[in-house]
Amino acid sequence: MKGLRGERLSAEYQRAVAEIIATKLKDKTGGIAGLVSVTKADVSPDLKNAKLYISVLGKSEEEAKQTFSVISEHAGFIRHELSQIMRSRTVPQLHFLWDDTMEYGDKIDRLIKKLHEDEGK
Repeated sequence: MKGLRGERLSAEYQRAVAEIIATKLKDKTGGIAGLVSVTKADVSPDLKNAKLYISVLGKSEEEAKQTFSVISEHAGFIRHELSQIMRSRTVPQLHFLWDDTMEYGDKIDRLIKKLHEDEGK
């Protein structure tokens, strides 16, 4: 969603969803493990859909995938909780997307570090 209002709404949804995942969903399911971040929210202009980009850093890739799966399965619960927090007429359908930019950045950092180590030999 473009414009100042759209950016403000996207930021508000991003903050609220991150809070719901960290508190209410974690208490309800117990299936949330690792560090969960909502890296970006993109709300459609008609406020009917929202794409939320989720990054999960867990002990293993399997744990991260399991956490993402739990979040995706409970989209309805998160939407209901969001409707209690946000004071708007409609609450968009939530679509969760995997965001691997943190993992990609970590991979690049390791490659650069390895290059510097090889250079020193």
